[in-house]
Parts: sequence; structure tokens; C-alpha cells
Amino acid sequence: MAQPLDLIIRNGVVVTASEARRLDVGIRGGRIAALGASLAGGPGFDASGCYVFPGFVDSHVHLQLRVGDIVSTDDFESGTVAAACGGVTTVADFTGNARGDDLAEAVRARWAEAQGRIAVDLALHLTLADASAGNLSALPGLVAEGHTTAKLYMTYAGLRLDDGELLQALAACRSHRVLPLVHAENHDAVAFLTAALLAAGHTEPRYHPQSRPPLVEGEAANRVLALAALVDAPVYMAHVTCRETLAAIAQARARGQRVVAETCPQYLALTDASFEQPGFEAAKYVCTPPLRPAGHPNALWSALAEDELQIVSTDHCPWNYGVEKQRGREAFNLIPNGLPGIETRIPLLYGLGVAQGRLPLQRLVAVAATEPARALGLYPRKGTVAVGSDADLAILDPSGATTLHAASLHQRVDYTPYEGWTVPGRLVATISRGEVIVKEGEFVGQRGRGQLLRRQPSPWA
Repeated sequence: MAQPLDLIIRNGVVVTASEARRLDVGIRGGRIAALGASLAGGPGFDASGCYVFPGFVDSHVHLQLRVGDIVSTDDFESGTVAAACGGVTTVADFTGNARGDDLAEAVRARWAEAQGRIAVDLALHLTLADASAGNLSALPGLVAEGHTTAKLYMTYAGLRLDDGELLQALAACRSHRVLPLVHAENHDAVAFLTAALLAAGHTEPRYHPQSRPPLVEGEAANRVLALAALVDAPVYMAHVTCRETLAAIAQARARGQRVVAETCPQYLALTDASFEQPGFEAAKYVCTPPLRPAGHPNALWSALAEDELQIVSTDHCPWNYGVEKQRGREAFNLIPNGLPGIETRIPLLYGLGVAQGRLPLQRLVAVAATEPARALGLYPRKGTVAVGSDADLAILDPSGATTLHAASLHQRVDYTPYEGWTVPGRLVATISRGEVIVKEGEFVGQRGRGQLLRRQPSPWA
């Protein structure tokens, strides 16, 4: 006699990266135990008229991020609750270390901040803020503990690596099957352009994109990909914003390099026209890399549809407009960089992508669930709907609509860049490891229930 099921998701259309089929999903012990028509033997959740997606995976978030004497406004609790309300069941954050810090200790310290507070499951990217012998020699042990990705910065004081350090870090990642995520901007060019703008009296937020134009990103992308080729290292290109970087990636792939590339909703949905807001309002849109001129978003949408870009994450890094962003009133380079978006990614991708014909339905699953899970070394445990996978699901009603207001979102920040936008599609439930944690837009799960994920090397590594 078959064992009873804990929960059956009935009458929905199950969507994976490869197909969409009307199936029931049977859950037992936190995992998917059965897929089929008219499953019986357990309590039901009626998903009639809805899509049943894998729980979405956000492979790039910054929660409780300390920058100098300020901390980003979403902590691990509020940020993961917001993620869950946006259909996300797995997030990947970063160790909080800077140059000179011990990497293994940074992992322990970061998990101590998150443990008992996260509402969804968590992966931690290692931050390689220097290429010291101590940190590079720690990689094998950290990989054995399940930490199989690392962030490399080409800009920011205390984090950036010079070309020699990049080569050392990339080579070490290659040796230990660690997938390196790269923030590609030319640090010296940014410093030069910023100084010139400020010297000319151009201090307002609207000058931020002029301090980091597309060439600054494209040059750095081309350079790190060339360095990676020298040591046969794979690269995960973070937050791609422009055609220049797309061209560098295409050239690297033509050389036979392994490159996985990510963009974010803000670079698809917004342009640098946002900096034409009156007064200081443009500070709300200051993020790095910056929003780009019209034309770049269309190129990114096309690249997503054609698999030139594989992942859409959020780079969620919220700062209150009324508090932290005000620090930059005297000069744009003092504005804390980052936008909120952990809760709005799926509504925007479905509403602006799928509903407008820019993104096939299965491609939404690929870029927001399956490919992020692969990059993190979590597939097929995460990122798909299959027997044996974690019972992580997001249920969306395509006949509904979502209006985005900061006041009704769960992100702990005083604005959203998409205030008042109405998009097709409405998330009705999020299920994490078999537990319904969000119902009709409200978190109903147990806070602190999330786990630190032990990961395998990515197939790209």
C-alpha cells in the first residue's frame, strides 16, 4: 500500500524549464514524491487555473550588508520573508569579509547572523577580497563544507582585486571547482570620471551613470574574461547591464570559454531616464552598475530569450530614501548604492516578460529557478519540479494582476522603484520543502525555518 502524501497540489499546470503540463504534485517529507493526474491519498491545495512553478532561486542578494557605519535595511528575517512573498524559496548571499579578513571565520560569522532568522533556504557565496595564501588555501576545506561559489570584485576599496590577484584567485577557483562571480567595472576609470565630475560641480545624483558608463563595465568584463582564459577558469558574470558586456561574453564563448551570465530586473525594466527625477529623487535609482540608456534593456531581453544571458537575480540591496540615501546630498558618490527588488523580481519578469511576449514561460523558469540552481550547485534538489527534488513551489494565477506599492510590499525599505506599476499575474502561494509559507500575499510560515545549504560544485565550474 502506497504511503499517504502530506500535501497534493491539484489541477495546476506544472511548468519547468523544458515543458508545461497539467499535473498534480504529491509531497511527502519535504520532497516531491509523485507527479501525475488525479493523485490521491493526502490533503489538497487547489491550483486550478494557475501555473505551478519550481520555487524561484535568487542567486545574488545582499541582506544585512554593512557598509562603513550603516547596514542595509533588510536583515535576514525581513529580507527572506519578502523573498518568500515574491515566490522565492532559495537565496544566495555573501560572506561579509573585506581585505585581510579570515575567509573561514567570515563564513561562520555570516551564518551566525542568519541562523534562526531566515524564512527560506540560504546559500553563502565566499567573498575573495584578497588573494592571500591563507584564504586561497582555505578553499578546499570550504568546498568540502558545501561552499562552492566565490565573489571577485574589480572595484570598491577593501574588496577589489588587481589583475595579478584576479589571476591567482581565478586559478585557485579553477583548481578547486569554485565558480567565481565577478563584479566587472574598471576601478581606476570610475575614480577618474568621478573626480572630474565633482571638480566640475556635477554633484547631483543624475551624474552617477556618467561616472560609470557602459565602457567601464565592458572593458572590465573583457579583461577578466581574458584573464580567465589564461588559467582556463569559468566565470559567472554578475549583473550584466549593457551591450558592451554582452559582446565581451560572446567573444569569450567563441574562444571556447565557460561563461554564465546574469542580469537583474532593474536593468530590464528601467533606464537612465529615471535620473531625470526632480530634486534628489534620482537618488532612489543609484545602483552599481548604473541603469543604462534606452536600447540596452532591449538587448538584455533579447539576450535572455536567446540564452546569451542565463540568469536573472536581483542584487537586492535596499537603503531607505529618507535616511541612508540622504547621505549623498552633497555628492552623488556618497549615496549608498543599491536598489530593493527581492520581492518584485517574479512579478516583473512574468508581467513584463512572459505576458508581453518577451520571454517564453519555460524560459522564465530557466532564468529565475533552474539556471540559478545549477550555478549554485543545487540542481536538481532546487530549481525544478521533479520526483526527489525539494518540494519548493511557487503558484501564480495568470488571470490576476499585481500592483506594486512600497507600503504593501514586505521589503523593509521606504520605496520601490516600481511604485504604482500594475503587471499581469498574481502570486497566490509559496511552498518551501512542503510547507505552505505564503498564502494570498502574506507570510504564514515559521520564521527562522530556513536552512544553510550544502552545495555541490556547479556544472559550470
